[in-house]
Amino acid sequence: MEQYYNTLFEYISRMITLPEADRASVRRSFKPVFFPKGTIVEKAGDVPGYHNFIASGFMRNYHLDADNNEITTDLNDGPRFFTSYFHFVNRSVSNENLHCITDCTLLRISRDDADATARTSLTQKDYTIGILQEHLQKDKDRINDMANLTAEARYAKFVQANANIVRNVPLKYIASYLGITQRHLSRLRGDSQADTFTPQ
Repeated sequence: MEQYYNTLFEYISRMITLPEADRASVRRSFKPVFFPKGTIVEKAGDVPGYHNFIASGFMRNYHLDADNNEITTDLNDGPRFFTSYFHFVNRSVSNENLHCITDCTLLRISRDDADATARTSLTQKDYTIGILQEHLQKDKDRINDMANLTAEARYAKFVQANANIVRNVPLKYIASYLGITQRHLSRLRGDSQADTFTPQ
């Protein structure tokens, strides 16, 4: 399992250097968990209990709209933290589902353990703030793109930045994330087949 912790350390090192004491704390408090494809790791209607780091695999965050359509609001684009951040931080009931698109290996820390280690860690507060800032910026960029870019431009930008997702995630989830129909996205890709994905 050490390779999963090394993946986490490499991710955090983009923001801050972890002293050995904090690496040891991470190894104690983040628990490795495997989830098979299709698992809902956190369910709408519950208070999120964990901060999840995706060491391997692909996940999405989605909620249901008034017509019961699944609206994908986040897709994993590589090793990263993946959580219903607002509800995790505020201990509130979430309307979001965290779904394993593929088999996934996560490193998870509970909210109580996160609070406990924050009191002794030299760097946890700093890298947690960095993670939240990245998440907020990504949300801001997506909202801006949805408002100002055409479907073609949104898809082109997405492909350039997320080639790994395009290769590994079903088209219907990408279409939902980009706010377009799967049929339209299939035309943009030049696909010969498209199923009936409900417009978002």
